[in-house]
Amino acid sequence: MTAAHELSVERLMDAPVAAVWRAYTDHLNEWFCPPPWRAELVEMDLRAGGRSAVTMYGPDGEVMPNEGVYLEVIPERRIVFTDAFKHGWNPAGPFMVGGFEFEPEGNQTRYRGWARHWTEEAKAQHEAMGFAAGWGTVAEQWEAVARRIAGR
Repeated sequence: MTAAHELSVERLMDAPVAAVWRAYTDHLNEWFCPPPWRAELVEMDLRAGGRSAVTMYGPDGEVMPNEGVYLEVIPERRIVFTDAFKHGWNPAGPFMVGGFEFEPEGNQTRYRGWARHWTEEAKAQHEAMGFAAGWGTVAEQWEAVARRIAGR
């Protein structure tokens, strides 16, 4: 079941779940945003209640900090996060609850990334920002890193 205000991408990644997981935990800077943007990991406290902080840098000097809190972490299966809070449970202007889900399919991984929004307007804004293209490109980049880790 999906939320009323959800956007999602799904793909079969040609890498095992362990490699997809390791690409997240150890190589996030390499795939987190589409070029020409680049990402810098600030903190990844990968546990429920832990801080998630990544700063994205644009080609024209843009700086876009992304801070939030992990809500659920099941290694090699599921990561759920939100920007509704900053570290220490300090409220922030909520935009979404996001998630990454991983399901093994032989030596491959069924990946699903989703973003659930509080309102239809927030969902429409995220869609207009290029959710499908952006998260799709990120998934391709993530898969490429996982394939490299898996030696494919």
